[in-house]
Amino acid sequence: MQMNKFQQPSFFSPPSEGLGEASFYDKVYEVVRLIPPGKVTSYGAIAAFLGTAQSSRMVGWAMNNAHVQEKYVPAHRVVNRNGLLTGKHHFGTTTAMQEYLEAEGIRVVDDQITDFEKHFWNPLTELAMD
Repeated sequence: MQMNKFQQPSFFSPPSEGLGEASFYDKVYEVVRLIPPGKVTSYGAIAAFLGTAQSSRMVGWAMNNAHVQEKYVPAHRVVNRNGLLTGKHHFGTTTAMQEYLEAEGIRVVDDQITDFEKHFWNPLTELAMD
């Protein structure tokens, strides 16, 4: 099976059963679009918000496909649980993700967000239904 770094294996398709009308990927994109500029969240935080806490890797796969969505997805605002720019290789250049974050006022040193806790946006609390 031949594929480039931007493609998912041909046998992979996002699960949609039991998730209502929208696929898992669509739900991930909806959450990511709500992250305000100057804030970031993690793959795991999105997975937990969607009720699938063990699916952080699938959130990452969704982010790998974010660039082909018709509606813009600010994928640069999703990092790993330690604030590392683990998805940086899925942007046009290896520095693009950092540049996007810095343009929003987030400082990045050695591919890691400084003051990660200050910039962290948790969808479980920010989007809580009261």
